[in-house]
This record gives sequence, structure tokens and C-alpha cells, in this order.
Amino acid sequence: MTPQRILDAARSLFAARGYRATSMQAIADQVGITKAALYYHFDSKEEILHRLTLPLLDELEAVLARAESGEGAEEVRWRAIEGYVDVHLRHRHTLTMLVKDMTLLVQAPVADRFRAAIALANELVAGPGGGLAQRVRASQVVAGLGDPVVLFRDEPADRLRELILDGARALLSEPATPPGLPGEPTAPRPRGRPRGRNGGRPAVLSEEQAAQVRSLHAEGHGAEEIAARFDVSRATVYRCLKTS
Repeated sequence: MTPQRILDAARSLFAARGYRATSMQAIADQVGITKAALYYHFDSKEEILHRLTLPLLDELEAVLARAESGEGAEEVRWRAIEGYVDVHLRHRHTLTMLVKDMTLLVQAPVADRFRAAIALANELVAGPGGGLAQRVRASQVVAGLGDPVVLFRDEPADRLRELILDGARALLSEPATPPGLPGEPTAPRPRGRPRGRNGGRPAVLSEEQAAQVRSLHAEGHGAEEIAARFDVSRATVYRCLKTS
């Protein structure tokens, strides 16, 4: 199909040259169609970028939401880690494209959704009641899940996945606080309305709450502020906004 050929060509060119250095004409030439034919399928280069990044963001949010429903902190942690790695591996070329032109990662809504997903992944890997040492360790683990996918993107996916997960296990198996030093006291994680078997924050908003979320967002309130107000995760807020 021509639209998919266009997306594949654009992804390749964005990764090789950078998004801003790639013209619509270059994409058309790569596909072997006229520029007019390209505009028949996509109104702009921004629309192509949106179509390329949407599957990555949708899948990342979905796997983290599923991880939240796991039984116990350890299952939640590893469902989040493995899902995070698998999504990055499936979309390694899109990630390469984004890293090639880092300015794309600070543009809304891409930047907002990535930040929310990373924050949620950090929270799930740290687990409930984690102190500063545990949260720092969790952020190190999450940061180490995506970078190797881009740095070693030409390596076989199965082997790369194995090595990344081995590295995560190694980090998590070491004490977050050096032996002999007093650990940081941990505070119980705030718990809201029941979400399911494990309790915690609700994963779904009522229709009335969803309408309030969309109204607050339209007024300029950020996802983090809205999530705190309704005692839900940022991922839940973004899922609500995405369906509006």
C-alpha cells in the first residue's frame, strides 16, 4: 500500500538525515511517486511524523497500563520492564528517528506523552513505598532499557532483549544503599480508590470525571496536575484525552 510505503520511506530518511533536513520531495523521490501524489495521502510532513510516532506511544502507554494490574510489586515491575523493552524493540527505527533530531522529543504532544510514560515506568519499577535510593535505582534501570535499543539497533532483537533484561536484573539485584550505611526510611505509598486485586489508583474514570479532565486540559492544566486531582496515573489522563 502506498501510504505504508511512504511511512517506511519517511522513517528511513528521518533516521538517516533528520526530520528537519528531509523534504516532502525527498520522501516522494524515495517512494518513486510525485510530490502531488504524496500530498494526496498526507497533508504535511507533520502528519507523517504523527503517524510514525503514534503506534510507539500508544503501545508504550498500553503495556504500562497492563503492568499496573499485575499481582504484587515484583510482577508489576517485570511486566513494566519487559513490556517497555519489547515496545522499544518493535519501534527501534522510530526511536532512532526521534533521537536523530532531539528537538522532536521536546515538542508537544510527543514530549508530554513520553515524559508521562517514563515517569509511570519509573514508578512501577521502583515499587510502592520506595525511598530515594530505590527510586534512583529504578530511574537508572528505565533509562538503560531504551538507550541500547538505539545504540545497537542493528543487532538481532532477541539477543539484544536478552542482554538488556540481564542488565536490568543485575542493577536490581544489587542493594540500592551500600552495605553498612543506614538506608533511607520509606513512607507508605498513598493509596486511593480500589483499582482491582492489588488496590491502588483507579485505572478508569467515570464519564463525568472524563469530561472534567478534558475541560481542565483545555483550560491549560497539565497532565500531572490533573492526575493528582483525580488520584489517577498520568497514563489514565492521557488515555482519557486521547479518546476525546
